Amino acid sequence: MSTPSPLTPSAVTPPAVTPPLAPPPGETGFSGPMNSGPMSLALATHWWALVLRGVIAILFGVMAFVSPGAVMLSLALLFGVYLLVDGAIGLVSAMRAWRADKRFWPLLAEALLNILMGVIALAFPAGAILAFVIVTAVWALLSGGFMLAAAFGLSLEHGRLWLAIGGLVSILWGVLLILTPMMGAVVLTWWLGAYAVVFGIMLVAVGFKLRAHRGPAPGAPTLATGA
Repeated sequence: MSTPSPLTPSAVTPPAVTPPLAPPPGETGFSGPMNSGPMSLALATHWWALVLRGVIAILFGVMAFVSPGAVMLSLALLFGVYLLVDGAIGLVSAMRAWRADKRFWPLLAEALLNILMGVIALAFPAGAILAFVIVTAVWALLSGGFMLAAAFGLSLEHGRLWLAIGGLVSILWGVLLILTPMMGAVVLTWWLGAYAVVFGIMLVAVGFKLRAHRGPAPGAPTLATGA
């Protein structure tokens, strides 16, 4: 009489399978941006700042189209004032968001760059059109690069596409200025107006996208409800 084998199919215990560690809530690992992480939530909390910046840019662009002569005569002055106001609004919201998530540095850098460019524009002599065009082109390239970098920190639901388009528009405008620095003053005014309108529309679109996902500010206390 044969004895049964000590290892029968019913006696074999399958090895325990350890499930993979899930990423923290709101993160998708290294392969993509956060869906609703601190950066997206912090920016959504300050959605109004992007909308306000967009509205100011649109108004400036419309003024450049409606009264190109007035804008042309004081181009550097008006552009400088616009950048100072835009940079101040952006700096306030970017600083608050940067305290919640250090990955907000591109938006913080863009706001500081706008303020610096505004000061430079106000200090430019009236006749230095070529130098003003070149400096403006450099600003547009850097500003667009910072905005494009910030866009990749957002998810599609929070307006990443619109923010990226706004950065690309700024970069494209900077390239056009470098390629044709000796254009006429009226054409430069029209280009500046077109850029401001398109860029402003992108910011308004991002702002209202974020508004749909706004919630309590990161780090704000929440009230727990019990049964």
